[in-house]
Amino acid sequence: MTKRALITGITGQDGSYLAELLLDKGYDVIGMVRRSSTLNFERIGHLQDDVELVPGDLLDEVSMIHILRNHRPDEVYNLAAQSFVQTSFSQPVLTGETTALGVTRLLDAIRLADHEVRFYQASSSEMFGKVVEVPQKESTPFYPRSPYGVAKLYGHWITVNYRESYGMHASSGILFNHESPRRGLEFVTRKIANGVARIKLGLDSEIRLGNLDAQRDWGFAGDYVDAMWRMLQQDEPSDFVVSTDETHSVREFCELAFGRVGLNWEDHVVIDERFFRPAEVELLVGDATRAREVLDWTAKTSFAELVHMMVDADLENVARQQRDNA
Repeated sequence: MTKRALITGITGQDGSYLAELLLDKGYDVIGMVRRSSTLNFERIGHLQDDVELVPGDLLDEVSMIHILRNHRPDEVYNLAAQSFVQTSFSQPVLTGETTALGVTRLLDAIRLADHEVRFYQASSSEMFGKVVEVPQKESTPFYPRSPYGVAKLYGHWITVNYRESYGMHASSGILFNHESPRRGLEFVTRKIANGVARIKLGLDSEIRLGNLDAQRDWGFAGDYVDAMWRMLQQDEPSDFVVSTDETHSVREFCELAFGRVGLNWEDHVVIDERFFRPAEVELLVGDATRAREVLDWTAKTSFAELVHMMVDADLENVARQQRDNA
């Protein structure tokens, strides 16, 4: 019998890669999308004929109960959230409503509509925040440093609570930073890759960035969605850190990105105080030992491969835009 999966946040970076993976595995894929005046299907344009898109919202539990009853998914992947850390400082209540309480609404909808559904919650390394130990693993204490991190922590613990209170197959992936050519332009990695392409093609001369010393554990989103799927294939639900177990600074990302097109990053990067966070997270690096041992999962894409992939894709994008506008 064909398995069915519901993905919230299917139009996002992770949702698009996960939809591709599940379609390749023969799933019927249903994507929940919010009704809005402008729908952005750019990341899933190539999949639109293969997935079923249904209206729903993490702010409206009834809409999710209807989806679950009408479409009867075997697995639900909750990837929808207000997911930009900087925005969470200026929109803390909205971030809490979607990224925190939205998880409760979805879990409760599953509890009421179909208790047997397997549930995946997208947790985040930002929950570790001001890190208590290095590297960070499943047992590391949390210390979030942004409204986004706090909201993700609520979503994480409510998932644990529903698992333990109602016996639900609910798992969380504590994913460290994962990037791709489909990353939003507001994220520093894509901002750099796109900026490099624009500078190389003569459209811009500089990129304005914040803290170049911030260190992150950066992996490829296409690798990480495989870990999500593997979690829901386990007999027992649990929580897993998903990471490359390496750390790199924003400065290193700049060096590799500009180096890819034969430029010196120091000639084009300008430090701008506006892009510093009110409370900075300096060092995030994961320990994915448990994911390797239990899920048989490892990150396949190296840091350099990831940076080059993103720069190459943006060179192509920006050149195409130039041709289209000519």
